[in-house]
Amino acid sequence: MLTRSLADFPSIGIVEETGSTFAQNAEIKARFYAKQTGLRTLADDSGLEVEALGGAPGIFSARYAGPTASDGERIAHLLRELKRAGDTQRRARFVCAVAIASPVAEVTDIFTGQCTGKISHSSRGLNGFGYDPVFIPDGYEQTFGELPKEIKLRISHRFRALKSARNFLIGLSLE
Repeated sequence: MLTRSLADFPSIGIVEETGSTFAQNAEIKARFYAKQTGLRTLADDSGLEVEALGGAPGIFSARYAGPTASDGERIAHLLRELKRAGDTQRRARFVCAVAIASPVAEVTDIFTGQCTGKISHSSRGLNGFGYDPVFIPDGYEQTFGELPKEIKLRISHRFRALKSARNFLIGLSLE
């Protein structure tokens, strides 16, 4: 199966994510890019939801501390907000939604995955990106930023969503 990425289509712009959920944003992207390329398209949206913050940063994870904030600034903002909330449990989850659109831009399926855990009190580790240095997955003492890449990839929200999407796509190729 031939796979391509957006890098193979330099003239296609970036679609605005106007949905109110990860699934809606993944669907918007899948439809847009399928329409632009005429190819079956897989698109995702993901982020961090923190219970004490009412699910924030959620779909605004990348823009939580402002549109140009760095990963470090977003983490610092998150930790300040959690301290203000006074939450001792610090429960959180990473969520990923993957949408698959047909070549005529019809979304055929949406798959989701999540990884539950908690937010640490400080940034730890240099691996990964985004909120990885403050997210401790259930069953572990280390943050995603400290865990070896192989472990993070095996338990991540994105892996879980993509595994379901992969199984769906394999089924399509057998038809």
